[in-house]
Amino acid sequence: MSITTTTEKERLKRQKQLDAAKTQIERNKLGQFATPTNLATEIVEYAKKLFPQNHKIRFIDPAFGTGSFYSALLEVFSLSKIETATGYEIDPHYGESATLLWSNTPLELNISDFTLAIPPKAEEKKANLLICNPPYVRHHHLSRGEKLRLQSQSQKIAGIKLSQLASLYCHFLCIADAWMASNCIAGWLIPSGFMDVNYGQQIRNYLLNNVTLLRVHQFCPDDVQFDDALVSSTIICFKKDLPSPNHTVEFTYGGSFAAPKTRKFVSATALHNTSKWTTIALNSNSTNSDLKQFQIKDLFTIKRGLATGANDLFILTKSQVTTYQIPAQFLKPILPSPKYLSVDKIEADTKGNPILEPQLFLLDCNLPLSEVQINYPSLWKYFLAGEKSGISERYLCKHRTPWYSQENRLPAPYLCTYMGRTDNSRGKPFRFIFNNSDAIASNVYLMLYPKPTLAELFLRQPSLKVEVWQALKSISDKALISEGRVYGGGLYKLEPKELGNTFFDLKCVLTIGID
Repeated sequence: MSITTTTEKERLKRQKQLDAAKTQIERNKLGQFATPTNLATEIVEYAKKLFPQNHKIRFIDPAFGTGSFYSALLEVFSLSKIETATGYEIDPHYGESATLLWSNTPLELNISDFTLAIPPKAEEKKANLLICNPPYVRHHHLSRGEKLRLQSQSQKIAGIKLSQLASLYCHFLCIADAWMASNCIAGWLIPSGFMDVNYGQQIRNYLLNNVTLLRVHQFCPDDVQFDDALVSSTIICFKKDLPSPNHTVEFTYGGSFAAPKTRKFVSATALHNTSKWTTIALNSNSTNSDLKQFQIKDLFTIKRGLATGANDLFILTKSQVTTYQIPAQFLKPILPSPKYLSVDKIEADTKGNPILEPQLFLLDCNLPLSEVQINYPSLWKYFLAGEKSGISERYLCKHRTPWYSQENRLPAPYLCTYMGRTDNSRGKPFRFIFNNSDAIASNVYLMLYPKPTLAELFLRQPSLKVEVWQALKSISDKALISEGRVYGGGLYKLEPKELGNTFFDLKCVLTIGID
């Protein structure tokens, strides 16, 4: 049994005795909840992957307790790797016991208030590895004088003015900025509240603007990390360095820190525009660390399908085309409504027509009626019938010249249904269609046109079209519904802008730098 293992066993024994000597109310007031051994080890092991191999460690823990993170540090790193180790513990009840426990190690433990300590001025004296489980002290346990002092100090050091509703751990994070050297690796085990609440916006801004946020791991709310604290916890890891313009952040959720249930990468730009962070990793079922998150509008121009003004006149079956002798040059293939579309992947024949039943065609002619009469008498008779039935006076037709011309729509490789219900045979309100044909679509679809960079990629690597389609199909119903709107009877609708705001994960574009 190693010395570290023996010492850790003794630490856990003392921790239990020290906790038992205090009431739950006393510990809640000071936010004293020790980090479990396995979790402390996982966090330090993750930090080791980020830490430069050829550097000596200057470690600091601003809320030391009995030293769970320091114990993990000695377990994960060799003693020769540690140049300095500094701790702060405000409560002598724990600090004095910890001093005795670690007396034969390089630790310099200060039994004092970290927020009142003076940080070193020299860069080489500052920490390059900070791991901390700060006190979970809520604002109502802080006096007004303490709030004002902490608020002033946080603003002076980190440049952000925290709300007086901010918990003590928020101030610890800001004040610790002065103790970190450039490129210092930091890991914080903190409550998840900062991810959603208004006062947490300043912390989120700090993480996105002042440092390079590397990872956010959110534990499942039912998986409380502390046996004696009913709080949902999050681990944040960052490097003290300004983020790059195209920086992405890893979000993980559930399971353990070392083996999360879900994982996704989100651009910092998207995070700046996201008011609540708690649902980011929660909505992902992906475990692929190569994924990057985009909004659909980042990659596609989205347009509503065309509105004919009179589908009965302008959308024809093959038999109607034959019956009315409609010239082929005025016909474009068009998809049937989703109700009659039984497949989600549409293949084409040699002419580009979709291999579907029914096979439909849009009648679109821009020639003046007088020219149609001379050159295409059968089509002229068909248009006369439309005029006699009053179709030419309908709103859309009336505002077009000629009235029987149509909007210009190119075929789109992807379509999304515009509306739907959850109580249908598929159980899904929206469908993403992969269109390999030259068919266009009516306004019961949203048409997704790749933006230039993605379109160019498709030309070079056509096989990626399927990968993108699969990524679109993997968007959860919850994500789509949350962006759209619902009407009476459970009818859901998505407008182009709403679909564009929806996030989805995609791997292949990482190689071409779409941002």
